[in-house]
Amino acid sequence: MRPLTIGRLAAAAGVNLETVRYYERIDLMPPPARTASGHRAYDAAHIRRLAFIRRARELGFSIEEIRALLALAEPTRASCAEVREIARTHLDDVRTKLADLTKLERILGETIARCSGDPAPSCPVLDMLDVGAKPG
Repeated sequence: MRPLTIGRLAAAAGVNLETVRYYERIDLMPPPARTASGHRAYDAAHIRRLAFIRRARELGFSIEEIRALLALAEPTRASCAEVREIARTHLDDVRTKLADLTKLERILGETIARCSGDPAPSCPVLDMLDVGAKPG
């Protein structure tokens, strides 16, 4: 495989070019080889790692969780028990967020139902969002 430029790597993994630079800066991505002229030269391993990171971020894993998962994915460090613990902790977080979103859905639904849509000096949706307003 021909070495990839940073732009082609970003496109191949479905991320923004600045995302690649950021992940390199925080040492989530290994530094690429350099061409004779000093340009970055990425390979298939970089695409795979970057796609792993992108997918993990889509699933809501934190940078530190991804760092741990990547370390555990190394052949010498593979530990299903440790990966399971990270995933279980993340699942707990997801369930908490789902409960919060369900509550928010109910509150918004009730608030919207009370809103007539007519011009009025008071709007239940705006009142709900105004943290400085007195409870009515």
